[in-house]
Amino acid sequence: MRLDFKFLRFFILNGILLLCLQAMAQKTANQLMYGVYQKMNLTKDYSADVNIRVDLPFIRMLPVDAQVYYKQPDKFRVKSTGIAILPKQGFSDFSKTISDTNSYSAFIAGNEKIGTVTATIVNIIPNADTSDLVLGKFWIDPTRNIVLRSQLTTKSNGTILINYFYGAQVAYGLPDSLQFTVDVKKFKIPKGVSADINNTKTPESTPGKDPKKGNIYITIKNYKVNKGIDDSVFKN
Repeated sequence: MRLDFKFLRFFILNGILLLCLQAMAQKTANQLMYGVYQKMNLTKDYSADVNIRVDLPFIRMLPVDAQVYYKQPDKFRVKSTGIAILPKQGFSDFSKTISDTNSYSAFIAGNEKIGTVTATIVNIIPNADTSDLVLGKFWIDPTRNIVLRSQLTTKSNGTILINYFYGAQVAYGLPDSLQFTVDVKKFKIPKGVSADINNTKTPESTPGKDPKKGNIYITIKNYKVNKGIDDSVFKN
C-alpha cells in the first residue's frame, strides 16, 4: 500500500506539472501572437506603391503596379489600372486573424532558423468553425515581434505560404516585399485574368518544379505611415 501511494503521488504530481507546462506554453504562444499584433497596431493608416509579379502555371499576366490603402480597423483598398492579384491573407486579413487571442488556440511548435534569426513557430487553430482559417502556422522573430513566415490553410484558397522581408518600416511591422506560394487549383483568381488551370500539359515545366504550386511576388515602396487617409478613399 505504501508503494502504491508513492506511485500515485508521483503520477499526480507529474500530471500537474505537465498541465502547468502546457498552460505556460499556451500563454507564451498567445503572448508572441499578441506582441506581433501590438507592433502592427502602431500603424493607424498607411498608403504605399506596390508592384505585383505573378508566376502561376497557366496564368498569362504582366507585372502590375498599384496603390494600396489601409486604415484601422479594417479598411483596405487596392487601386490599379489593371487586374491586381493581391492576396488579402498577407495584408488586411492578417491583423484581423491574430488580433483576438481568445478566438483561437495557440501553441508553440518549436524553433527554426530563417536567415540569421531563430524564429519561434506558433500554430493557431480557430475556436469557431465559421472562420475561413483552418490552421495557421507562424514563424515569429521574438525579439522584434514580427512574422518572418506564415502558412495559412484556408477553406477558400487552400494553403498559402507567405515569406516576409523587412526594411525601413520594420518598426511598424510593415514588410518591403512578400512572396506568396499558393495552390493553383484552389486559389481564387480574379475574373478577367487569362488562365487555363485545368490544362494538364506542362510544356514549359522545369524538373523538380511542382506545377500545382505558383508564386506571387509583391514589392512595396513609398510607404506613408500614419499621415491620415480620408474615408472617401475606400469608397468605390
